[in-house]
Amino acid sequence: MTLKGPKRTLDLVVAALMLVATSPVLLVALLAVKASSPGPALFSQIRVGHGGVLFRCHKLRTMYRGTPSLPTHEAPSQAVTAVGKTLRRAKIDELPQLWNVLRGEMSLVGPRPCLPTQTELVERRRALGVLSALPGITGLAQIRGIDMSDPRLCAETDAEYLRTASIGLDLKILLGTIYRA
Repeated sequence: MTLKGPKRTLDLVVAALMLVATSPVLLVALLAVKASSPGPALFSQIRVGHGGVLFRCHKLRTMYRGTPSLPTHEAPSQAVTAVGKTLRRAKIDELPQLWNVLRGEMSLVGPRPCLPTQTELVERRRALGVLSALPGITGLAQIRGIDMSDPRLCAETDAEYLRTASIGLDLKILLGTIYRA
């Protein structure tokens, strides 16, 4: 993938514009999370990033405080708050990751960052060279409906994205993510 300059420019411009444009929505969501259940409105979780380096990925808290740190597909459904269900459905819970993009820890589009405990996925990604990319807020696997419950398929789809990456593909994935919400 040789799009580092243009891709980073796209990330910075779009993330900054989205933070400004969505700030009223983010504020309302923060207040709704805070009012609906005890605990902080923002949630930070250690994830596997570029080169396998760990970083703090930021999200709006959608689960009750004290829920074990598990991949989304393994977390009990009753752990998700009523407000959290709405935020997840609309993808609003991901908006704080725009800060991760501005900090250079994530990209708008790339392989979704996984937990360090998802060792099979981490190793498959390492073997396929996927860890050479910045993780993304969304990616090819997400618009295809593939989650991390199938580490092989997820890693192979991430590798496919890296082989075919282009600004055009990133824009297609971003639009696909918006219309899946």
